[in-house]
Amino acid sequence: MISLHLASIGQTKAHQYVVRFLVGGLCTVVAGVIGKHWGPLVGGLFLAFPAIFPAGASLIESHEKENKKKIGQDGRTRGRLAASIDSAGAALGSIALIVFAITSWLLLSIRSAASAILIATLAWVVTAVLLWQLRRHRIFRGI
Repeated sequence: MISLHLASIGQTKAHQYVVRFLVGGLCTVVAGVIGKHWGPLVGGLFLAFPAIFPAGASLIESHEKENKKKIGQDGRTRGRLAASIDSAGAALGSIALIVFAITSWLLLSIRSAASAILIATLAWVVTAVLLWQLRRHRIFRGI
């Protein structure tokens, strides 16, 4: 279930935020270098990589391990499970981003940029919600 826990902001240490920003920035720089060398089409493929995901997955795992350690349990399995669930969400989100990219690519040549991006954003939202609902109702077996 999707929920918001503001208390978790205080649980994240400053160095963990630094890691997230550095890894996210590094992913963006690598995508820019790839785009500069091989062109915007190839660079765009790498720019679609969720820049924050690698750092986020490792932080989720470490938070789960720390929480289990506080109660005297080994949290490695729980940490890996939490990171894998986050990975499934990133995979579904990436599919929605692909829908956004294809929609905008097709529409930008025949519509204004504002309307093409608006329609592509709506396509992204609809796809993301639909995929989330399908996962929630266990239509996807492994996710």
